[in-house]
Amino acid sequence: MRKSQAKKLPLAPDAKFNDILVTRFVNNLMWQGKKNTAFSLFYDAIERVSKQTNDNGYEVWRRALNNVTPAVEVRSRRIGGATFQIPSEVRADRKVSLSIKWLIRYSRDRNGKSMADKLAGEIVAASKGEGGAFKKKEDTHRMAEANKAFAHFRI
Repeated sequence: MRKSQAKKLPLAPDAKFNDILVTRFVNNLMWQGKKNTAFSLFYDAIERVSKQTNDNGYEVWRRALNNVTPAVEVRSRRIGGATFQIPSEVRADRKVSLSIKWLIRYSRDRNGKSMADKLAGEIVAASKGEGGAFKKKEDTHRMAEANKAFAHFRI
């Protein structure tokens, strides 16, 4: 028999924007438990975004997250010796998680002097519908569209 599922711990909202989503983003951005470094990095990136776009950096970041959030994904399922990629809708919690992870991953892969520069560049690109994270979302949607024929195998 399986154990009961672990309870989700409530996150404290950040000090500047009073938003739980910012804390979640920073927790994913953080390395080796250095949360203050991650927060300063994030705030620095938001500042750079607002200078680049002449717009509210926080709003641009929210727009970027929404642009990168996937609606469908493919999941592998083995049926009768063959493995099929079956498209399925993404849970709300997982949508946010994927968009945060993609934004951070592709900002780390960018060219730039500091991580704040890279993150700011990726946020601006994603808010415009460009960049690596947005491309990843488009590829995911394209794969789901291509495998629509196997949707009847859904669990």
